[in-house]
Amino acid sequence: MPLVKIDLIKGARFSKELKQLADVVQEVMLKHFNAPERDRYQIITQHEPYELICEDTNLGLNRSNKLVILQIFQQGRNSEQKKATYKALHARLSEVCGLRGEDLIISCAENTKADWSFGMGEAQFLTGKL
Repeated sequence: MPLVKIDLIKGARFSKELKQLADVVQEVMLKHFNAPERDRYQIITQHEPYELICEDTNLGLNRSNKLVILQIFQQGRNSEQKKATYKALHARLSEVCGLRGEDLIISCAENTKADWSFGMGEAQFLTGKL
């Protein structure tokens, strides 16, 4: 189950656009990351423009105020799944939300089953509930 943090610039999108963006991210998590149904964990954080500093790593990318940074915390996905997910996120966010490829940054971090509690102070993966 991925936990996805979505960071963007405050005021660059309306609430309807934020929901649409989050829905597209979830669609891709279900299809390419094999996330189970009803396994949606997303945090949307809006920042002042000066709080997001994202250069281009000498790739010649020209960022705009529509910048979106996705941090995906997950376990057990291989490199091929990650590459397919990055490509699908780019394609679907461009198609549905009009997000330019230059304005999409994705970082994927791995954790373990011991790193999750879904409530009640339990480690459900470790207790066998999940």
